[in-house]
Amino acid sequence: MEALAITLTLSVVMSIMFFLLGGMIGWLARDYVFRKQTEFVPIHPEMFDENGQFIPEEVMSIRFENPEDFHYDDE
Repeated sequence: MEALAITLTLSVVMSIMFFLLGGMIGWLARDYVFRKQTEFVPIHPEMFDENGQFIPEEVMSIRFENPEDFHYDDE
């Protein structure tokens, strides 16, 4: 009976420790990936006026269709 109590106690304590460790690693990895993604966002000076204000008229938007929506004939 004493071995069962020790096993259950250690299992619960280790599960909580691994849960917290995984949460911390996931949080740090998410922050790292977010910072790496924001580094690669290109900043184009031609999109801003001489005062540094964004010029929305000069922005062009492109939307790509899903390739599964296209039907090709293999004839």
